[in-house]
Amino acid sequence: MTSLVRMRVAGFLRSGRIMAPAIAVLVVLGAIYGGGASPASVAYGYSAAALFPVLAWQSKLLLDAEPDVQRRLARVAVGGRREAVAGVVAAGLLALLVCALAMVAPWLFHGIETGRGLLSGTLLGVLAHLLAVPPAVAIGALASRAVTRGVRNGVAVLVTAAVLVVVLGLQGSLAPWLVPPVMATARALNDVEPPPAGTLALLTGWAVAWCAVAFGAYAGLRRSRT
Repeated sequence: MTSLVRMRVAGFLRSGRIMAPAIAVLVVLGAIYGGGASPASVAYGYSAAALFPVLAWQSKLLLDAEPDVQRRLARVAVGGRREAVAGVVAAGLLALLVCALAMVAPWLFHGIETGRGLLSGTLLGVLAHLLAVPPAVAIGALASRAVTRGVRNGVAVLVTAAVLVVVLGLQGSLAPWLVPPVMATARALNDVEPPPAGTLALLTGWAVAWCAVAFGAYAGLRRSRT
């Protein structure tokens, strides 16, 4: 399975499909940090929220980069479960790489205030990005061609999911559990003072539960479309 993960990451990079999401990441980070310095927790919280749709899109592009015939051959070679997991792992590794760059980028733009709260804010920023990666990969997987069977359906799933994450996330009282806590995390970090440990635990549990359902749905759909 490790070889399959490396092959998918290499194919995504060498094919040039990485260029579009990479440009989008640069645009998003430039827009966020171009206006001046902010406390670390605030800047990183909204960085994770703004990058969420880009990470989902990148995950879909990676999973769609492999031709259908090659994907079926991989399923025969390593088994359906390992083939599906390899795709998710490859998408997750690239998403983590983007988040690592997003943690470093604001220092190039002088977008982080130094002083009190820098360490705690940075650690909260790491948590915010980690909570954004699995849901983004899950949405990208659910929008992939292996599930939706077509480009148009995949784009519709991706756009609808991204819009719902933002709209329902902003409307905190309107069925918040239907979407991952991306916007909720950004709101919780929108303060110089760290949020309570109970709030962080709730956000983490929320993200884990949502991802368990989403990846379970992906696994079920992949089995039904074999």
